[in-house]
Amino acid sequence: MRLAVCSPRSCGRHPRLLIKKFLKSLIPTGRPNRDQPTAPRVLSAEEHGLQVSSVSKGARKVADTLTDAGFSAELVGGCVRDLLLGERPKDFDVVTSASPEEVRQVFPRSRMVGRRFRIVHVRMGREMIEVSTYRAGRDGDSKIGDDARSRSGRILRDNVFGTREQDVFRRDFTANALYYDIGSNSLIDYVDGFSDIKSRRLRFIGDPSTRINEDPVRMLRAVRFKAKLDMELDPDLEALCRDQAYLLRQVPPARLFDEVLKLFHSGHGVTTFRLLREFGLFAELFPEAERSYGESDLNPERGLVLQGLENTDRRITNRKPVIAAFLFSCIFWRVVRSQCDRQEGKRKNNPQVLQRIALEVLGRENQRVMIPRRVSTVVVEIWDLQSRLESRRPRTIQRLLENRRFRAAYDFLLLRSTAGEVSSHLGQWWTEIQECDEAQRQAMIKGLDGPSAPGKRRRRPRRARSGNGNVG
Repeated sequence: MRLAVCSPRSCGRHPRLLIKKFLKSLIPTGRPNRDQPTAPRVLSAEEHGLQVSSVSKGARKVADTLTDAGFSAELVGGCVRDLLLGERPKDFDVVTSASPEEVRQVFPRSRMVGRRFRIVHVRMGREMIEVSTYRAGRDGDSKIGDDARSRSGRILRDNVFGTREQDVFRRDFTANALYYDIGSNSLIDYVDGFSDIKSRRLRFIGDPSTRINEDPVRMLRAVRFKAKLDMELDPDLEALCRDQAYLLRQVPPARLFDEVLKLFHSGHGVTTFRLLREFGLFAELFPEAERSYGESDLNPERGLVLQGLENTDRRITNRKPVIAAFLFSCIFWRVVRSQCDRQEGKRKNNPQVLQRIALEVLGRENQRVMIPRRVSTVVVEIWDLQSRLESRRPRTIQRLLENRRFRAAYDFLLLRSTAGEVSSHLGQWWTEIQECDEAQRQAMIKGLDGPSAPGKRRRRPRRARSGNGNVG
């Protein structure tokens, strides 16, 4: 038998390290290998503790209908993870052996979406159930195809369908790779994800560096799960995120907008912000904003950015609506305000100057995170209203209160008041005028008509002129 011998240069490793790795592989670890297919561990209802009744009616209906049609179908991903952690899933995803075309035949009113990942949206009453087909291929598998990968290894398209045994190794984290069979009320685990969930550990399936290269957004997902679910990251993974944060530049800006909203509208925005900065990811998403922040902006008690995120977290906890424009108003205010302050004289408070600078800043940001015009327009309106709220001109008070952006602009003014940018008296005045009755409101507006009223301009008396241009 002829043995193949490789040199240190050709192998890329020292022979002694190769021997050490080989010997280490002979020692049983007690945990299944996450890189190779293995017989799954099937947990019964007594072991996993889940109840079918905890699954939404729509998801149960979709899974049962696909099973009745002769296909396999299970719940998978975040919904299974959240149920095991005692959390309430935001939505339920179903994975099946049926192709997208076959899913549409079973559900004629469904809609196929996506190019990178073709999936089917099935509406059940008010619910929208996302149905995906088992994917094939693992790290570096030729089935994915060179045309579906970028030069750096990032997956551009993943529409090669296969079996559940193949699908599990296309997923990112072990905690997101559990399959819940509603029919048998059993949990199917190929990668020991159940143990990781119970220990609140977040681990990649396969080589972490390769998985991040395939899809750099997985770094953002790791941060989101750590912040939202209080899961522990492997120290090596934290270091890897810092080293490979620059890979986010390869992700389409439009996709990053959706990911940013998931990060900061999860109800854990403050923790997420700190983790993003700690891992060097925030600077890749918002480079100009990161460079503009000073100590006062990041002060936990008074900083406008952290106070704005805390305000958003509180509203989400209380199930109140939040808007993306308010988030971006907080993130980019310091950039815009600093550039306005560099203008000379009265131009620094000129609304037209602010609008121009705002559009320039947001335009540059679109190269990293694409902020849709429907959002950026509202951001500029919130900023533009700040000078009008500060001036409190009596003739404009009622129109300001009726402005559709007033509430967002008022909330932003309160943040600026907390940060010390404007007086606390100003924020209190706008709070009181919203809460009082009509008579009291008119009295408050009339009180602004005094000689020292803010924004009050004295008109110069006009000189009388005769018809022929001479003073009469």
